Amino acid sequence: MSAPPRRRSLRALLLRLLLPPVAVMLAIGTYAAYRVVVDPGAEAYDQSLVNTGVALGERIRVRDGRIAFDLPNVAERIARTDKYDEIYYVVRGPGGERIAGDAGLPRPSADAEPLDGVIAHDGEYGGKPLRLVTLQVPCGDEDCTVSVAETTNKRLRLAREILVSSVLPLALLAVVTLALVWFGVARGLRPLQDLSREIGARSPRDLRPLDAGKSPAEVRPLVDSINHLLGEVAEANRNQQRFFANAAHQLRTPLAGLRAHAELALAQPLPQACRAELEQVHGASVRTARLANQLLALARVEAGARTPEARAGANLKQVVEGAADEWVHRALDRDIDLGFELADATVSGDAFLLREALANLVHNALEYTPPGGRVTVRTANGAARVRLEVEDDGPGIAPAERARVLERFYRAPGTAGTGSGLGLAIVREIAAAHGAEVEIGEGEGGRGCRVTLMFPAGVN
Repeated sequence: MSAPPRRRSLRALLLRLLLPPVAVMLAIGTYAAYRVVVDPGAEAYDQSLVNTGVALGERIRVRDGRIAFDLPNVAERIARTDKYDEIYYVVRGPGGERIAGDAGLPRPSADAEPLDGVIAHDGEYGGKPLRLVTLQVPCGDEDCTVSVAETTNKRLRLAREILVSSVLPLALLAVVTLALVWFGVARGLRPLQDLSREIGARSPRDLRPLDAGKSPAEVRPLVDSINHLLGEVAEANRNQQRFFANAAHQLRTPLAGLRAHAELALAQPLPQACRAELEQVHGASVRTARLANQLLALARVEAGARTPEARAGANLKQVVEGAADEWVHRALDRDIDLGFELADATVSGDAFLLREALANLVHNALEYTPPGGRVTVRTANGAARVRLEVEDDGPGIAPAERARVLERFYRAPGTAGTGSGLGLAIVREIAAAHGAEVEIGEGEGGRGCRVTLMFPAGVN
């Protein structure tokens, strides 16, 4: 299998475009600042050597056609004295012969061009690096050469001082500049990150347009395009919901008529074979009518869960009490003990949708609990959570199936009854619309099933 395409980073692209030029400019500036200080310092040291060479050249004498060098010991010690470096010199005659000084000092290269009669060059003497100046001085009718050299200790010391006093601040400036570029890129990309977080925090049904007023001008076209897409998706979703609701609504009337006619026919004396067929028709009409009602409820929770009435306060105890009569009669018909443990529990939500969620939970409990069983409906008000529970002692739901039974039209393998697989899916949708969580577990003593809706405490 081929590797997935590498994700391109806008931040990395911007940094690649900005950091190298900034780094190069700072490096050039640092080097230029270093040379601006080092070169004049080196020239000053070279000039000091030239001055010493001139002074030594003045000590050359020509007597009786012979060249002599007259330098008192005290003066030589002064000339060789330096706080940091060792000083060397050599005086050579017109033919290059040594007249005085240190033998073996390196000569300038043959192709070296003098500048103002002085040749400055580098060399080595006694295993030590040297800086030398060589100049010509008159000695009679010819020219002699004087070379003065010193080790490079103070030059290196000057370079270190420049690094500390000049280059290091520039290096710190470079680091700060690079950090500012990094921060600027991150700050510039923050609107895109905020936009990503805002979209990521939304539910799939939250298709409200994004606030383009908070976005920079460069990001606004992207926000406008997203808003246009959200608008089209919202319109398509509304059309689908309208079709869904209209179809379910149109089915209710003929289904109600079919059920009524089937019940009237069953009330008449009929042959057994005909009665069996009518009972099949009656049962199918009841199941189909319930499915239509479930589809209508699903359409409403998708379309209206975030309307202003959905944010009103609803007392779960009152919601249960308002529908208790219908559930009690069904429980009596199936010989099931239906009990209530109710406490005042107010949540922020739509009472109609909450009643529909309860109806689906109680219907499932009554449907799958065998005769003689028990079903209990509870409401409780905690400090952090408000609970709504429906518990039965029926066959329960296997742990491996508890997540899947919340999916639409899914029924666990081997499940008895004729349900459509929408009941718990509707419960999940209504719970999500109210910021609640659905928990499926075992009933008391490890028997049956307990479905709990956990709502945030308080009314928004």
